[in-house]
Amino acid sequence: MAASGAAAAAVVQAIKASGVLVKVAPEEFSKLLRLVKDPLIVTTEGGIFGRTFQYMMSYKGIAFFTKAKEPLSLPQDAEVVAAQSIWTP
Repeated sequence: MAASGAAAAAVVQAIKASGVLVKVAPEEFSKLLRLVKDPLIVTTEGGIFGRTFQYMMSYKGIAFFTKAKEPLSLPQDAEVVAAQSIWTP
């Protein structure tokens, strides 16, 4: 569990350092998930005007983010970190 937290913190630090966060449609995020072996996915639920599911992961050094109205199907080999929140600029 500590390793998951450290890995999630590393993803957040990488985003802060690079300043690059790419927002994509849920379908595009799902396509990217299929390209990554053993992905680390940070997830959270939120929403002010309705329930949303938020996801973030890194692929080839770029952080990708999406929001979906329904939960995405995640790969079985994914390492999933449930965050309290995901902050995006």
